[in-house]
Amino acid sequence: MVSADEVMAWLAEVSDPEIPVISIIDLGIVRSVGWEGETCVVTITPTYSGCPAMTMIAEAVRAKLEAHGVPAVRVATQLSPAWSTDAISQAGRAALAAYGIAPPAERAIDISALHGIGRGRAASPAVACPMCGSAHTRLTSQFGSTPCKALYQCLDCREPFDYFKCH
Repeated sequence: MVSADEVMAWLAEVSDPEIPVISIIDLGIVRSVGWEGETCVVTITPTYSGCPAMTMIAEAVRAKLEAHGVPAVRVATQLSPAWSTDAISQAGRAALAAYGIAPPAERAIDISALHGIGRGRAASPAVACPMCGSAHTRLTSQFGSTPCKALYQCLDCREPFDYFKCH
């Protein structure tokens, strides 16, 4: 039996099928790794309800662990608490930006209003262009290449780009 840390290291090699530059670990969808007898149980949470990539992710998890000699693997889905973009690691955010997808510009869980700071999430965040870094951008469509992204355009370099919506 291998450690949960070793399994997590192997899973860091499994890419998200919709965004191949980010691992399922850096995306933050792997909730836990444990053992039930001889079975390795990997618990994952979808980025949004009905995400079509979850079946592919579960198959990739099984394949990765079986390739490392884990004889029995069960992938469990956990819906609560819901996944949020706050779970994306700093390495994942950097990978998104390098790939041309602007990472979330704000936190999904914003308690600043509870502390009397500003108005919470009422104001729209400044979304920086992943190509040139300019914050002089505009939303062109709430719908990007996948349901979790919106389409923006940089008003300086004129490039369109996806923005990973905060949720």
